[in-house]
Amino acid sequence: MLVFKKNWLSIFKSGELIVCLVVTFVQTMQKTKTKKIFEFSLFRRIFQFVKPYSTKFYGSILLAIIMAVFAPIRPYLIQLTIDSASGKSVHVPAWLKAVLFNTDLTDATKFIIAVTIFQVIFLFIETSVRFVFSFITSWMGQSVVRDMRIAVFEKVLGLNLSQFDKTPIGTLTTRTINDIESINDIFSDGLIPIIADLLTIIITLGTMFWMDWRLTLISLVPFPIMIVATYYFKESVNKSFIRVRNAVAALNAFVQEHITGMQVVQAFSAEDREFDKFKKINTEHRNANINAIFAYSVFFPVVEVVLALSTGLLVWWIAGKTLDAGLLVAFILYLNQIFRPLRVIADKFNVLQMGMIAAERVFVVLDNPDFSPAPTSNDYKPEMMQGAIEFDHVWFAYSDENYVLKDISFTVKAGETVALVGHTGSGKTSIISLLNKLYHIQKGSILVDGVNINSYDLNALRKGIGVVLQDVFLFSGSILDNITLRNPEIQPEQVIEAAKMIGVHDFIMQLPNGYNYHVMERGNTLSLGQRQILSFIRALLYNPAILILDEATSSIDTESELMIEKATDTLISGRTSIIIAHRLSTIRKADKILVLDKGELKEVGNHESLLALGGLYAKLHEMQFEKKTPITV
Repeated sequence: MLVFKKNWLSIFKSGELIVCLVVTFVQTMQKTKTKKIFEFSLFRRIFQFVKPYSTKFYGSILLAIIMAVFAPIRPYLIQLTIDSASGKSVHVPAWLKAVLFNTDLTDATKFIIAVTIFQVIFLFIETSVRFVFSFITSWMGQSVVRDMRIAVFEKVLGLNLSQFDKTPIGTLTTRTINDIESINDIFSDGLIPIIADLLTIIITLGTMFWMDWRLTLISLVPFPIMIVATYYFKESVNKSFIRVRNAVAALNAFVQEHITGMQVVQAFSAEDREFDKFKKINTEHRNANINAIFAYSVFFPVVEVVLALSTGLLVWWIAGKTLDAGLLVAFILYLNQIFRPLRVIADKFNVLQMGMIAAERVFVVLDNPDFSPAPTSNDYKPEMMQGAIEFDHVWFAYSDENYVLKDISFTVKAGETVALVGHTGSGKTSIISLLNKLYHIQKGSILVDGVNINSYDLNALRKGIGVVLQDVFLFSGSILDNITLRNPEIQPEQVIEAAKMIGVHDFIMQLPNGYNYHVMERGNTLSLGQRQILSFIRALLYNPAILILDEATSSIDTESELMIEKATDTLISGRTSIIIAHRLSTIRKADKILVLDKGELKEVGNHESLLALGGLYAKLHEMQFEKKTPITV
């Protein structure tokens, strides 16, 4: 029993008791066979992002209570005013006498003037409270959205590369942008406004029963119609919102993918086919929204009809019994105060539910276990790597046990140049991806300078490894920004010095605005060779101990190739280098050549020894230089 009390006390202290009551109410309202969305554990997780703003949260709850208490006051004052004007004896409550400074209210004219002035002042106060309430809830929602979006994007940055192989980019974009924005609605249009509306309804009903319980019961006779309509409206809109959310994710994924691959779409004249696919997805989005609009179009007239029935019953009862005009007007205003939130409360439940669904999807990203762990004080952080590499019986598969590398073992001494050779799909790129710890191996170990890469601080490991890929990705911005990646520690003078060192400074200066030349997204305004050159400068600036060149001279013109070959000689000097190349001629000077086939290491040696061996490497060499047949190695 003591533990039970302590648990509830802790919940109350954290501000979650009210939340628990509202969530329980919502669950009671939705008697469906489907899985309940409002799991309290999920809401507790959302509430973790609210804790930094607990003062604002408590303030908004307090304001909700104040607004609910304020709600019955103006209709009651209007009733007193009408009763006084009609000559009826008015009992002025003590709190009103105190507010009016004990003014003589026996004269009807003075009473009406005093109460009217008070109502104007009270209206201004009530409006101000509503403004502050709306601002605080929206501010808190946006703050939570900001913090959650930062947490999600930080998690996305730390996800292992395998997650981006499995998940469409558009889906991650939807989780980071659209779904998190829906969580804002939990606070600005969902939870706290629902609390305010429910409190208003409860206090208004309590006031009505206190004033005349029989009249209250008569006016509430049509309410079962309202409850049934609200239930079906909520269910219909909820299904439509889920369809809309799924359609938005599909639209984002489709559009992002096709804009990125527009060159392929147009090159193969697939515009019409892809446009038809887009129209189908877009039609599903439209139909889902139309279903929601239809539900709104039916529900709101039903609310008006129920309100009209209640008002009619109210007039009928008073006309036949008391003929009390003040009471009639007050009850009509009270009914409006009940029906006004009821018009939107079902919609707010759906907003809250959709926010919870969005939160669940966002937490799926945050809970993804396939990410690089945060650095610890025990991680190995060498100031400078030597560059020695060892693969010890490494097995690796991108999925399940479909191994693309099988029992790979080799060593590379510091300062050596090693070439990887093999047909497409033999595992060359997988090896360099594993060395950079972009993926995790299933068996074996990889050591750099005798230390397992799993013991390294990830940033320290990757700073010591420079990569020049075949497909160079450039961001929208200047050439200088793309070379430095906006690292404030790298000065423009260092960039110019590195460009001169590999002989490309003059080439950059020939571009409009030189180093400030604006590169479009993905570097589409530059040729492949020009993009490669920029990636060489980028690698040189970080002065890595290990350099990886992944087919860096493929598919480029002769002039660019000569420039890149010169840059390559500069880069690999004094560094451990791993080179993957289309042309065997570019790797003849390598200290060691690793020949791969179907994920297995078949041969190891230098150019001459492998030719003398007469194995796979000799066959590749013969195919390329004697038959002049281009191959991928």
